Amino acid sequence: MSESEILESDRLGHFPHPRQVARLSGQGEAEKALFDAFMSGRMQHAWLLTGPKGIGKATLAYRMARFALHYGTADAARAAGAHDLSVPEGSPVFHQVAAGSHPNLLTVRRPWDDKAKKLKTVITVDEVRRIGHFFGLTATERGAWRVVIIDSADEMNVSAANALLKALEEPPANGLFLVLSHQPGRLLPTIRSRCRTLRMKPLEEQEIEDLMAAAGLPQADRKRKAAGPAGEERRQIAQLAEGSAGRALSLAESGGLDLYKDVAALLAALPRLDVAAVHALADKAGRKGADSDYEVMIELITFWLQRLIRAGAGLDAGQDIVPGEGAAMARLAGPGSLDRWVEVWEKIVQSTARGEALNTDRKLVILNAFATLEAAASERAGA
Repeated sequence: MSESEILESDRLGHFPHPRQVARLSGQGEAEKALFDAFMSGRMQHAWLLTGPKGIGKATLAYRMARFALHYGTADAARAAGAHDLSVPEGSPVFHQVAAGSHPNLLTVRRPWDDKAKKLKTVITVDEVRRIGHFFGLTATERGAWRVVIIDSADEMNVSAANALLKALEEPPANGLFLVLSHQPGRLLPTIRSRCRTLRMKPLEEQEIEDLMAAAGLPQADRKRKAAGPAGEERRQIAQLAEGSAGRALSLAESGGLDLYKDVAALLAALPRLDVAAVHALADKAGRKGADSDYEVMIELITFWLQRLIRAGAGLDAGQDIVPGEGAAMARLAGPGSLDRWVEVWEKIVQSTARGEALNTDRKLVILNAFATLEAAASERAGA
């Protein structure tokens, strides 16, 4: 593994890093808000880009950074006929940002732990303190922008959050903070109050299907359990992705649709569970080195449960991906069950987070999730 790969905590698999992506889909309103603010000459010094994971927040942040670093002023951008945040892909700024080497751009993210030989689980205070050194060392030509991207603020520990707050309270001239957050409600209220919030929306399913098609996913030569055409698989993956392009690409690349079908087929039989099949899935996703499979497994279990909860609340749970799963959800989500299923969802989410914090055997975490679902379904059957 190369040094650059080790440090890329915000890269999705082998896909291009957001700083290397020239185009942004489905976020025209959010891009226009940034563009209009810059062109007005009254650009706020700090922006909080919010929304679910994988919808393009980082891609938009790097587009804004490139635009500010390339043009510098609204007059220069206007003279060049700029109408959005794109810059020429052949420009020096584009190449420097893509390579992570632009001197006036700093990205703050989870660092590599040399001792543990893995990425740290949080953004530490030392990483955030780099901002002060960055602003002190990049005082170049008069009026030049200096941009800091925090990806993501949700991953800061308490000390790091306080250090960021201090930096936001003392912004330098032409300093621009682009703070990304998937769950802004968890941030310090004082951090939120010092940023202009830009709420970004999940993508439409058709937009996600188009992105997957452009990426050549799912691959035609992959041995898929699903016998249907790639277009049908893209539709199903887009449904699973819930508006997140990043999640869709990850599912398509990792065979997440096949895994979901295995999970959904097991859960549709509740309160009966095929114990051997559950253990086989837990062995596969819980094995050492299978971080991606484990994360996808937990996401898919909670996704199925969220659909069940929506069914119990009388809301649209979406089309069946596995035949009969909608009927199974309707059966399990009978009258008076909603609170119990919400409790189950919370328990699984909390136990998963606790398992990661305590480094619990991942197979055991998966088995406990299925056991929790089985117990709740058995209660319903006996009600």
